[in-house]
Amino acid sequence: MSAAKANARNFASHLAGLFACRLCPNVVGRPITGAVAGARVMLVGQAPGPHEERGGRPFAHTAGRRLFSWFAALGISEESFRRAVHICAVVRCFPGRNPAGTGDRLPDADEIGNCARHLDRELALLRPSLVIAVGTLAASQFIEKQSLDMLAGRLHRASRGGIDFDLVVLPHPSGRSTWLNHPEHRALLERSLSMIVSHPGFSSV
Repeated sequence: MSAAKANARNFASHLAGLFACRLCPNVVGRPITGAVAGARVMLVGQAPGPHEERGGRPFAHTAGRRLFSWFAALGISEESFRRAVHICAVVRCFPGRNPAGTGDRLPDADEIGNCARHLDRELALLRPSLVIAVGTLAASQFIEKQSLDMLAGRLHRASRGGIDFDLVVLPHPSGRSTWLNHPEHRALLERSLSMIVSHPGFSSV
């Protein structure tokens, strides 16, 4: 069996295990991942929301529209992005609503730990040259936790599970976030986007 066929089989086997996972008792629904076999770029978000859980596709509602509008302004359509970039998250199931009624619940440490095996397996199988981390929770899975001001607008070199890759951090595109209301933060976003679209790994998008 060729290496390419073996990798494709291993990736398919990984996805079967991922979508069958039911380890976390407090999440809602099933695992969600925008799988792209052979992708050289991975995008890692925080967790799917209720609309993603119902539709079975990551970044499928308000946050997704905002995220893809950033790339559309640079000539990258949502369809092209989804075809070429493996889209996943720190936690693959919708965590549910915050009991206090203020948005979605943040994933807890056990849920992050349970899903870490899926992220590690995808890194090992895809060996991406570029990882895009959306938000500080996603970024903290790869590099030391810092404020978004210190993370965005920079090309980081990261390593996880013995896999080395470039890392670019984007702010979370949630409509609840006010981070981009500041001009200096908008400049950091634009710098991050420029680094992504000019990266050699992004050439197939």
